[in-house]
Amino acid sequence: MQGSIRKRSRASWQITIDTGRDPATGKRLRHFESVKGIKKDAQHRLAELLITIEKGSYIKSARNLTLADYLTEWLKNHAELHCRPRTTEGYRYIMNRHLIPELGRIRLSDLRPQHISMYCSEAVRRGLSNRTVLHDFRLLHKALRDGVKLGMIGANPCDGVEPPRPTDREMRFLRPENVDKFLSSARQAPWPYYYLFYTMLFTGLRRSEALALTWGNINLGLWMISVTQTLHKLSGGKCVIQPPKTRKSRRQVTMPPSLALLLRTYKEQVEMQRLLTGKALSDTDFVFAHPDGTPLDPSTVTHVFLKIAHRAGFEGLRLHDLRHSYTSLMIAAGVNIKLISQSLGHANIGVTLDTYGHLLPSMAKTAAEQFDNLLKPWIHEEDVGKMSADDTETDTRLEGFEPTTPGSEDRCSCPLSYRRTTYRILVPESSRVNLFP
Repeated sequence: MQGSIRKRSRASWQITIDTGRDPATGKRLRHFESVKGIKKDAQHRLAELLITIEKGSYIKSARNLTLADYLTEWLKNHAELHCRPRTTEGYRYIMNRHLIPELGRIRLSDLRPQHISMYCSEAVRRGLSNRTVLHDFRLLHKALRDGVKLGMIGANPCDGVEPPRPTDREMRFLRPENVDKFLSSARQAPWPYYYLFYTMLFTGLRRSEALALTWGNINLGLWMISVTQTLHKLSGGKCVIQPPKTRKSRRQVTMPPSLALLLRTYKEQVEMQRLLTGKALSDTDFVFAHPDGTPLDPSTVTHVFLKIAHRAGFEGLRLHDLRHSYTSLMIAAGVNIKLISQSLGHANIGVTLDTYGHLLPSMAKTAAEQFDNLLKPWIHEEDVGKMSADDTETDTRLEGFEPTTPGSEDRCSCPLSYRRTTYRILVPESSRVNLFP
């Protein structure tokens, strides 16, 4: 690696470094940089650049750096270091399929909000969904935000752009009367998919959480499932086992009794299979796996589910909709929303309310009825209807008070609607106190 220093003016020096050739075009690549000061300052900067090139941490100056170069370096030096492999893989896909082909040729220093706004509108016109374009925008915003922190750009051009709003997807879920129809179709699937889908429907586990369950996570005596890890498959075919993303996702889920009995039967089947292979079942073995103990392929699980849903007549039902079905059934059963949120592993109850808030009016009606039923023993039936008397009622007064004299209504601060209503507070005999002996 060679470098040179050339004097430009009295207190300015230009550094030139040969950085190799472009692998795509074969053109010679050189780095140019100006340094103010004496020649020793330029020599010191040249030494620093040569060291970064030798270590592989060299980044082009922002003046000549294209967005494609920056995103590639950001993915290597930031995303792969701080993000999960599955997340990094998703970032790489978005960059290579969407961002770099459309925006990659623009210099980082020349990137403007107009470029990003035009990309968003053109992508939607090409047929990409608003949600997909929003994912692209958020990734670009995140990457450029780090560029601002590093001093490579003065401001984030994404800050001046309003991304498209995603359209709300229609939430699909199984109603109580359809659960048996779905399970009947699932029984015809290859072993052990029926047990897997039954577990997901009755616990609300995500696909990655269910596939990562080991027998050590299942307590059939206490009807408890411990969610401690997730399973994902990368594009190269490698399966990655990792802890859940958030602390709340690491949780205990209580099983319904029917699921505990089903898993007990399923475990006996697995133990019989292992005896035939000569290998005993251990707590570290996956619950839902092939006969040889290898985990199920996530994409195959989704494919099998779609065939089951199609056979049962539930077109458009996705595997993740089993989680929605679990939640809707819990809400219909009147379970406290806080307990539902904890069972789902949401970061906070706000996530649950934002996702399933439209299903809660039925719970509000049930709560109102329960409130009424609680107070019925303490309220006389003939007084229930008087809590909302109409305006034509004339013989109205607060019990225990003398009726007002003509004209005194104008001096009373109590609203007219309240003065026309008769209220009666009932106290149980055992708790009455004689205040005037």
